[in-house]
Parts: sequence; structure tokens; C-alpha cells
Amino acid sequence: MIEFKEKRIKAVNFIKQKLDIDPKIGLILGSGLGEYSNELEDKKIIKYSEVPGMAVSTVEGHAGEFVFGKKFGKDIVAMNGRVHYYEGYTMKEIAFPVWIMKELGISKLIITNAAGGLNKTFRPGDLMVLTDHLNFMNNNPLIGKNDDEIGPRFPAMTEAHPQEMIEVAEKAAKKADIHIMKGVYLAITGPVYEGYAMSKFQRLIGADAVGMSTVPELIAGTHAGLDNLAISCITDVMKGKDEESLTHEEVMMVAKKVKPKFKRLINNILEIL
Repeated sequence: MIEFKEKRIKAVNFIKQKLDIDPKIGLILGSGLGEYSNELEDKKIIKYSEVPGMAVSTVEGHAGEFVFGKKFGKDIVAMNGRVHYYEGYTMKEIAFPVWIMKELGISKLIITNAAGGLNKTFRPGDLMVLTDHLNFMNNNPLIGKNDDEIGPRFPAMTEAHPQEMIEVAEKAAKKADIHIMKGVYLAITGPVYEGYAMSKFQRLIGADAVGMSTVPELIAGTHAGLDNLAISCITDVMKGKDEESLTHEEVMMVAKKVKPKFKRLINNILEIL
């Protein structure tokens, strides 16, 4: 963690030298959802590849850039794309941009993703607000020496999904006339989609959706004392063996269809915050 403390300081200084910014809200935009960053006004873009110590996105649908701008008069930093554990990056590399955004000044973090539905009442295109999560990634970005400047040695994950942030999402959805789901997100390493037996098991232990991201960032955000809000775009719902296998192209297609609804929801959330 100490090595990443030094990297964090170097990355933050690099960004501050390039831009005069003071963001209060951070956005992590998942698969196929990165176009929301175009909603920001007075945009300034910094590629991940420019930032010292930053890992670079390698997956389709993840542009790999910080987008700084304003919305409703509020200073915002958006991550247009993220990196994943299955790309070969470490948990600390995944958490690193959260630590950067914290150091830049954010106090609230909105994390989005594309996820597979496990709850049989869900439909492709639904938006689910996370009320809790299960970490099946067998790893954690906080393993190693703790950086006390960021947060405590033993942060409580009961604080990962503040009720007040969930209520903001509910209020925003009502204003946009969007029916949102709520549920538990289960994080796996990937990069494989679930088989029938595994999906059945995940459903039995209480998961409503499954994906390959978000939980490392939630852990990092909670450790850093941020108010988190996580939202999944449900791209499919596995129900039985008569279904065809899911592809990444289909995930992107559903995310594209959801964009107008997703945009309205995020706009309303940012306006309320």
C-alpha cells in the first residue's frame, strides 16, 4: 500500500498541474455506459495512459479516460471505463483511481456496471441499485500495509451502501418515472459467464445479480470514507438450459438500449446530490 501511496501522490500532482479542478462527485462508468461522460459541460479529458501509475483499460466499451466537467453547477470527475481483475491487474491497481479521486476532493462516489441477472423477476434492461454485495473474488485491495492517510485498517462493509444514497437513487428514479430494482450484487473474477449450476448456487445464497467489477471499488471507497452508490444495468437473466449462451456483444447491445434511461437516472441523482 505504501508503494501505491507514493504513486497516488504522483498521479494527483500530475492531474492538478494539468487542470484547475476540485471535483466533489466521482463517477465510474461501466461496460457500454461510458457515453454518459458526454453529458458533462466544460469537459477536460486525461487518458489513463498519461497518468503516472494508472492501469489502462483493455476491454471493449471502456475508453480508458478521466473526464472532468460540470453538471448542475457541480464539479464532477467521471471514469469513462475501468480496469478489471480478469485483465491481469492487481486489486490495488483496480482501487487506485478511487484513491486518486478521493485525493482530488470527491466525497461521493457513484459506481455503475453491466451485470447478469439472477433474480428471476428481473428483465434485461432493468437498473438495480445495490443494497449489499458478496465478494467472491477471493481478494481485496486493502490486503497489505494500511495507508492511514486514506482510511482505517479495518473498515466496516456495513457502511458500503449508505441508506441515504439509496434513497437519493429512489427519489431520482421516481422523478424520471423509472422503475428501479434493488438487490445484492455478487462479484466474481471472470472472465467467464456463469454456468447453470453456478447461477443456481448464487441465487440460493441471496445474490440478485452477478458481475466482474464494482466490489473492489466499493471496498476502496468505503475505506476512504466516501458515500457510495452502486447501480447495475441488468443485461440478461439466466433462468434455464433452454437459453443460448450470452456474449459480450449482447451485453453491449443491452447497455446501448438502456442508455437513455440510465442517463435520466444519473442526471437526476447528480441534481439531487
